[in-house]
Amino acid sequence: MLSETFKQLKGKDPFNDIYGQEEAKRQILSAMIMSRHIILVGPPGIGKTTLAKNISKLLPELKVNDCNFHCLPNKPFCPECKTSTSKTKNLKGEERFVRIQGSPDLTVEDLLGDIDPIKAMKFGPLAIESFTPGKIFKANQGLLFFDELNRAPEKIQNALLQVLEEGKATIGSYELDLEANFILVATMNPEDFAATEKLSEVLLDRFDFVFINYPETQEIEKKIVINKSETLKEINFSDKLLDTTLGFIRSLRNNENLERVPSVRASIGLYERAQSNALLSNRKDVIINDVLEAFDSVVAHRIRLKPSIKYLTNSKEFLKKEFNKFRETSESNKGEYP
Repeated sequence: MLSETFKQLKGKDPFNDIYGQEEAKRQILSAMIMSRHIILVGPPGIGKTTLAKNISKLLPELKVNDCNFHCLPNKPFCPECKTSTSKTKNLKGEERFVRIQGSPDLTVEDLLGDIDPIKAMKFGPLAIESFTPGKIFKANQGLLFFDELNRAPEKIQNALLQVLEEGKATIGSYELDLEANFILVATMNPEDFAATEKLSEVLLDRFDFVFINYPETQEIEKKIVINKSETLKEINFSDKLLDTTLGFIRSLRNNENLERVPSVRASIGLYERAQSNALLSNRKDVIINDVLEAFDSVVAHRIRLKPSIKYLTNSKEFLKKEFNKFRETSESNKGEYP
């Protein structure tokens, strides 16, 4: 069913919540046609979560039983649906989206579920009726979004192995396999980011990778910034100054002295904060000093200097020096700035 839904999108751009990223979109659509699990790999702030939500919007409306496992009316498998006739409900694509946030504190019970003490007193601790399903089962018949998969501990990774391979999970002491039919879309930051875990080869073998990078062109990034930012309508941010700001951020991504570079969130942050700074100074137009004033707060912590220079300068001084150099050398920045 899902295969037919995604095949109909051939030749279109169904992921219209994201600007650019044409190759990534093609790879995602290819994977969805075959109901393959994917990991979106790339640095923070480039739209991985937005892409995952966009996928869920494309899922067709589905009739399921009104139970915690989203049983199909003609294929009930949970204890509640097997023992009684459940009401049905229609789930839209967005309602078939279930999110898990990867973190060291995440537990297997969060994923699979746990014993409900109240129900255990009624049915007994080993009765399947006492089991309360976790996120995996709530995503049944839908899309499970696992944000920052490589921040989850090894136990979580192991809990995913069976369900990704077989579409079902064996729960602890219960002599019962529960269905878990979903597409898993995960995201992963580069391994050099803090608090990331190494993913096992057996887990990675169950995924296809889709690589996403920074916006391909400055025009695409400009479109993202203008359309995704909070805007003060009474403050004017000229195209020329915005081009200078974005050009500098993009130049930092190719700077040989940086081992971590600013994301699109930095571009959005400068756009928003420069407007705020102009407002606080009782001006209707953003000037270059409004942008410079935001550097320390918005950009400095989003970059990391390479060891070869980090003992010679700091991020704030580095940004000031590089921006002055950028203004002097960039042909697009000739002339006077407001």
